[in-house]
Amino acid sequence: MSKAREHFADDGAGHERIRSIDDEVLFKVKVQRWRGAVWADEDLPWLIAAGQREDGSPDDFYSALETTARAARAHYNANNRQPLSTTTYVGRLLPDQNDRDRYQLEAGARLVRDLAAAVRELARGSLHDGHEHAADFPAFRLGILVRADDGHETYAAVRITGSVPDDLIAVILRHVPGCDPTAWYPEYALPSRPLLPAEQAWSTLMDPKAAAELLNED
Repeated sequence: MSKAREHFADDGAGHERIRSIDDEVLFKVKVQRWRGAVWADEDLPWLIAAGQREDGSPDDFYSALETTARAARAHYNANNRQPLSTTTYVGRLLPDQNDRDRYQLEAGARLVRDLAAAVRELARGSLHDGHEHAADFPAFRLGILVRADDGHETYAAVRITGSVPDDLIAVILRHVPGCDPTAWYPEYALPSRPLLPAEQAWSTLMDPKAAAELLNED
């Protein structure tokens, strides 16, 4: 899985086609003795089958894939009025709607996890120097400013530049450490400047104890 993600994330990498499969375009992925078949759905590659390389053996992954695909083609033609003109059929291996739904759910979970980690790191960095710290995401830029003075309340602000749905904004605000997720208020300016047209900002107070713990994290 890791090799497939790495190989197909590189736009400049060449991909070798599995020539024995002719009803769909499948590409090879190799790591040590493992072999895989990747089907590309627009920009999203799917690893649809995998096995081990066994030169000269019928159990060899590519040989077994071809044998199975030929048998699937014969079964399809025996049970459908319109026969396939190809010699193989791998349709049953391709992702269906359940797979696509699961991918979307997992992608959402990964985004929440990455956002939570980024929010905490940005807040921690800002606590250390009193300046805004920011990070870029695919559709927006996230900035966090935390200012804490001895004997005073700890101010926290979140700035987002770009188009972000309300539910994602709620996720970001919920993960700022030491802040009540229901106590954020829209801002029309940051402490040192007004907001630009594409920016949104919110502020609240951070729990001083949580701020101290965040500062002392390794």
